[in-house]
Amino acid sequence: MISIDRFLSDEQDPKAVEKVIGKLNDLLTSGEELLYLAVQKKPAVNLLPDSIAISNKRIFYCEPGNLGLTMNFKDISWKNIKEVSFKEEFFGSKFICVPQHGENIVTEFIPKIQARKLHQAANEQLEAFKELTRQQKLEENRASASSINVPQTPQSTFETPIEIEEAVVIPQVQLEEPEDETTLKLRKLKTLYDKQLITQEEYESKKANILDSL
Repeated sequence: MISIDRFLSDEQDPKAVEKVIGKLNDLLTSGEELLYLAVQKKPAVNLLPDSIAISNKRIFYCEPGNLGLTMNFKDISWKNIKEVSFKEEFFGSKFICVPQHGENIVTEFIPKIQARKLHQAANEQLEAFKELTRQQKLEENRASASSINVPQTPQSTFETPIEIEEAVVIPQVQLEEPEDETTLKLRKLKTLYDKQLITQEEYESKKANILDSL
């Protein structure tokens, strides 16, 4: 059960706080904590004041109904809130919540000190939610960037144009010089011998004669 003592620091109506806290205790979700509670103080009759509660997840608007026998709760989460503000007037202050969509939610006759602290607590939670959202987006962007496969450029066997030029093999054309008469005779003689048109003795003899003529 939530203790009401810490919500009576700025002259909040104890009976109103007790009723609201008793109901809110059943509405809080896991990990949700009430941070501040402001109670309306009307200038004339203040029997059924409205209350505004700030938690780390949302703003609660608490309105008594059926002559105080029931309590109506409306809530708006921080992701759906654009900004909050307050305006001091002669009888207390107006607390203004600007949602992302729809009309502004205005609550009058909030005691000035409670309106200031209500605004401070709401702004702190709103900024904390915006920072958390920003961090989540950064993490999502990093995760998306790391999942993209950047195609690797295949490395060429040759790292520089100079190496490519050096690696190119240029076929060399060998120009044959015309055979002289002696070489031609020896070639023909060898052909005759290979075709067994002359004997080895004849081949050796004619070869010796050709070489002697040089």
